[in-house]
Amino acid sequence: MWHNSIPARWGSLITAVLAAVVMLAGASIAHAQAQAVVALVDGVPITQLDIMERAKLEQLSTQKMPALGDVLNILINEVLEVKEAKRFEIDVPQSEVDNSYATVAQHMGIDAPKLTEILVHAGTSEQSLKSRLRAQLAWAALVRGRFKSSLEIADTDVEAQLNLHPSGDQKQDVGYEYQIRPIIFIVPAGSPDAYYESRKREADALRARFASCADGITFARALSEVAVRDQMIKFSADLPQQSRDILDGTDLGHLTPPERTPEGVQMFAVCAKRLSKNDTPEKKKIHDELFEKKFEAKASVYLQKLRREAMIQYVAPVAATTQK
Repeated sequence: MWHNSIPARWGSLITAVLAAVVMLAGASIAHAQAQAVVALVDGVPITQLDIMERAKLEQLSTQKMPALGDVLNILINEVLEVKEAKRFEIDVPQSEVDNSYATVAQHMGIDAPKLTEILVHAGTSEQSLKSRLRAQLAWAALVRGRFKSSLEIADTDVEAQLNLHPSGDQKQDVGYEYQIRPIIFIVPAGSPDAYYESRKREADALRARFASCADGITFARALSEVAVRDQMIKFSADLPQQSRDILDGTDLGHLTPPERTPEGVQMFAVCAKRLSKNDTPEKKKIHDELFEKKFEAKASVYLQKLRREAMIQYVAPVAATTQK
């Protein structure tokens, strides 16, 4: 019969096509599984993919794969937090989320595109981190706003803790107010390391001849591809120890050592420094610790109330493949 007369040379082609069909079918199944809804929170779906990406994000930061049930609970909480914030007309703008994302990258010493690249390589995504940041921003604004008066920390409480637990570190007991000017040797994004090094050498040269803010800033403004930002006022209580040490180790009218940032090579001109007895690093640390305890207590009770009132439907079990 005619169907038995198909040339033998077509056999390999037919086999390849059938294999491709099987592979595509497998990919479609995997995609469908990733998109499968695991839970509904007041009608908002949480998918296998959401859980998988968040688990990978947590693993990236902690170096340990979290329990998938815990990840699901985190995502449920975030849906409730964002939903409740919107009920009180707190809707975090995308620009604020993007800024927070860029700040995370900056703290890692990279830019936002590089952070996205790292996340994708780790099996998670930019959107997963931005969803977490949006929930954190919305929830913090909501809890602070609703419980503002009960979250206030009295100076007497700070003083009492300070007397009970003295730091024994004189640096922590003295605060300063700094007037600084950022000076940036601009490096376009994607430039090779060699260009950063050449710009750093230029920054070092400026630092060597910078003897006063009055003359040095005028000179810096005349340099090619150099930006001099507006004056900033920083309090030592708001700065990490490393930043305080750098500013304290820089003479008035001089520049801090150059450091690489997403914008380029940055230094700070220390133009003024004033002693501040009321705002010290130790007092700030105690204040923040007391505030954090109050905040966590209020937020925990509030969230448990939202979970009791919410319609949470568990549609399917979390697939074990999300752990790979």
